[in-house]
Amino acid sequence: MSDLPQLTADFVGRAGGSGTVPIVRGEFEIATAPDEAILRSTFLGIGVIRINGEIVGDEVLEPGWQSYAHRIVYRTSDVARHLRVGANSIEAEIAPGWYSGRLGFFEQTEIYGTARAVLAQVDVRTGPEWSTVVASDGSWTWREGPTLAAQLYDGETHDARRRALPAARHPVDVVARDGISVEPRIGPPVRRQRTLPPQRIFRTPSGRLVVDFGRNIVGWVRIRVRGHAGDEIVVRHSEVLEDGELGIRPLRTAQATDRVILADGEEFVWEPSFTYHGFRYAEVTGWPGGQPAVDQIEAVVVHSDVTRRGWFRTSHAGLSRLHENVVASTEGNFVSIPTDCPQRDERLGWTGDIAVFGPTAMFLFDSAEFLRSWLRDLQLEQRDDGSVPNFVPEIPFPRGAEEWDGQFGRAHPAVWGDATTLVPSTIFEATGDSGILRESLPMMRAWVDGLADLAGPSLLRDTGFQFGDWLDPVAPPDDPAAGATEPALVATAYFAHSARLLARAASALGDTATATHYTELADRVGEAFRRAFVGDDGTLRNEAQTAYAIALRLDLLADDRQRAVAGEHLVELVRANGHRIGTGFVGTPLILDALSDVGAIDDAYRLLLSDEVPSWLYAVSMGATTIWERWDSMLPDGSINPGEMTSFNHYAFGAVADWMHRTIAGLAPAAPGWERIRFAPRPRHPLRDAGATFRTARGDASIDWEVVGDELAVRAVIPPGSVGEFHLEGVAPVERGAGVHEFTVPLAATYAGAEPVR
Repeated sequence: MSDLPQLTADFVGRAGGSGTVPIVRGEFEIATAPDEAILRSTFLGIGVIRINGEIVGDEVLEPGWQSYAHRIVYRTSDVARHLRVGANSIEAEIAPGWYSGRLGFFEQTEIYGTARAVLAQVDVRTGPEWSTVVASDGSWTWREGPTLAAQLYDGETHDARRRALPAARHPVDVVARDGISVEPRIGPPVRRQRTLPPQRIFRTPSGRLVVDFGRNIVGWVRIRVRGHAGDEIVVRHSEVLEDGELGIRPLRTAQATDRVILADGEEFVWEPSFTYHGFRYAEVTGWPGGQPAVDQIEAVVVHSDVTRRGWFRTSHAGLSRLHENVVASTEGNFVSIPTDCPQRDERLGWTGDIAVFGPTAMFLFDSAEFLRSWLRDLQLEQRDDGSVPNFVPEIPFPRGAEEWDGQFGRAHPAVWGDATTLVPSTIFEATGDSGILRESLPMMRAWVDGLADLAGPSLLRDTGFQFGDWLDPVAPPDDPAAGATEPALVATAYFAHSARLLARAASALGDTATATHYTELADRVGEAFRRAFVGDDGTLRNEAQTAYAIALRLDLLADDRQRAVAGEHLVELVRANGHRIGTGFVGTPLILDALSDVGAIDDAYRLLLSDEVPSWLYAVSMGATTIWERWDSMLPDGSINPGEMTSFNHYAFGAVADWMHRTIAGLAPAAPGWERIRFAPRPRHPLRDAGATFRTARGDASIDWEVVGDELAVRAVIPPGSVGEFHLEGVAPVERGAGVHEFTVPLAATYAGAEPVR
């Protein structure tokens, strides 16, 4: 709507009064009913906006989290139905949220400022002309509201008795923008997605009342209750039980507790508006009559409104549940930004998590605009030396945490910082939209140039802080960076990989000179990698699953002979470990592909289908409904891992779903944007069937296969405007155009090559 009047509204509200939730009000009049009416609004904090008492829109946790030091987004809402001829009012209730609420490891508040404020402007069109009927300014007022406290980590306290009390009104403070760009939203807002009823309501061994919603979700609890004035209901949230009670230790300092005080005996429906929780279980105290009925309490699932794009299916119960868990963890950690976890005192935009998970996210959901918005913040936060914060938006470390800031906050950690190249490249491969490369190229180049400066003539990344293969299963619980793979190997490998991704991006944009320069740099770094880490025969100095997976998948070995030897060593390592996973955040997305590339698909299947500790299906066997942060976040005896970082909703290890889509089902893009589609299923015992669907811009692409006797039956759908490449085992590759295609081919002898997995 480029013809709307200029946005002239101010941020108005309370400049101080930390932690309170004021209600800001503006009044205006309309002489005639407009043909159109548009509200543009945003908040310093999290806000709910009403016109004439009615909530505008279905967005929640508005405006989400951006790098507030640089920018904040506004939403645009059609509000014609909310307006009336004559007197009108706008009210905005504003909680601290990400702007001034508690964030990060050090219990910091007011990181971006102290205000809770709204910016709102209503423009109307009557006939051909637009005009502004109200814009927030110093004439507005504020009052105290019924929400007594609200913090993202700690929960919300609401006193319904205050709704009916008269409240003194005060002049607002006009809050300066201080150079912050106020701009239209790029990505989707957060919305309520669905509700879940209780699966059971029970008493714990200590007698506490707990509601089990059956799945680990992200959102909050909605109640319908009738009681007496002053009755207080308390709802505390947890992902798991330990010894039959709420397992709250993994929350660290997050209270994750909502409180509501009732006003009278009328039925009252309430849910929080200014917080969210990661939970399966809710402990309820103070319920009138002792216990809610099943229809009086429900869980509300919220996440950024990304549209589902990809599906995987199989009759194998364990893999089906694993994939469902990956989907659930994606939803739960796509709350305004891509986060690491949704429950404890963290919930940050960790760069490494989305760097490794990006391909899976782009298959499962239409994540392009969601990630594009986050990449804008990543680029805004990039420093002069090319480095980026480890989590974006950045939370500066407080005074007294200089050691953290020096060694951790200002480093160039591999994979985490390589989000600058990995995420834009992933979006391009999935969408074919070169615009994301054009926007990101300066950031990509600054990152790679910064690595070259750090590495110097040796081209080795062997100094400075590194995360390494984070949460490798051999790492001690409280030292997750101390894995089996040398950090310098990881860092040097990804230096080469980022340089190559940058070269490919430049080539896609037609910049031949830049592409040539960074291709040559990638080649030189690859040579340095081999000199430092690879023997002449192809063995690595570092005998670890991740080390070999990196060398193979990032094409860092000199020739077929080295690749063959490295492949043999990787298979030996996997078999020697009893087909148990030996990788962390970095190696996990690579290990099954590396095995597949060297012809060890049977071993890849056995690794995937193991249910021993550590493995993907171990968590499934323990009843997990989301992906865990650690391979053993819950120990076999049902106790919680003693490590300080123990989330039960962390999508990084769910990156394996990308291999499930491409190799088990056999569906992948063969060219950016799915213009060409690769159909290449690799069935192995004990799976009898699998399939996948991806909703491309041209229509659905899908494949389903089934083992029928000694044959493999394949059915594929190619959408209009695309070409399919069929690579079925044992037969020559073929191409087909749009339509439905069916093949029946002899089942490859390799199908029965794998031993049954327990």
